[in-house]
Amino acid sequence: MFDYVARPNLLENRVILVTGAGRGIGAAAAKTYAAHGATVLLLGKTETNLDQVYDEIVAAGHPTPVVVPMDLQHITSNQSEELGAMIEEAFGRLDGILHNASILGPRTPIEQLSDENFAKVMQVNVNGTYSLTRALLPLLRLSEDASIIFTSSSVGRKGRAYWGAYAVSKFATEGLMQVLADELDGTNVRSNSVNPGATRTQMRSQAYPGEHPETNPTPEQIMPVYLYLMGPDSQAENGQALNARKG
Repeated sequence: MFDYVARPNLLENRVILVTGAGRGIGAAAAKTYAAHGATVLLLGKTETNLDQVYDEIVAAGHPTPVVVPMDLQHITSNQSEELGAMIEEAFGRLDGILHNASILGPRTPIEQLSDENFAKVMQVNVNGTYSLTRALLPLLRLSEDASIIFTSSSVGRKGRAYWGAYAVSKFATEGLMQVLADELDGTNVRSNSVNPGATRTQMRSQAYPGEHPETNPTPEQIMPVYLYLMGPDSQAENGQALNARKG
């Protein structure tokens, strides 16, 4: 799927929620999904960034998206349920979720990682993702063909020193994806994960400050796997841990 070429109307009439949609991979995915026919719900904590993505989608003539200002650092189960009620009232179903929002946290030895920093990373990367997934599953079941994509990392598949809470959170993400995939096996909803790999994003620059960004692909260049998993061509994929790039 690295060289997957999506047909222009791949996601026509689909309703897809993208978290962390204000910048980086989330923004690229939101615009790419919209360009292939989807109505995208743009969820993120910085409304100005979401508004910019909204404006770009509308200016391109794609289906009008919906801005959903929400900070996963402080999300409650009530807020997740309220979002589900809003989506059901407006659209009657949900066809896909891209769980993209994550924070890096300190890169430090475990013995130097504070409880507070560990909890912050786990809240955004795991707890918030879980809360949204649980609340929105009934809406995904109302779709004819629904997909949940979790964002993983190489350090969530093989632990590495000094990646601390971020690596632990991505192992948890893989676990959530696998448990959910097993529970959903044989239904209209599938659950998979994507490791984006080294990509030209702000988080990558934060993790590798000495790296030249130009050596990595842009978020737009890794979109084939995101399109593949969100569209009907991947109906047979469930419980898979995929990479956005070869190698």
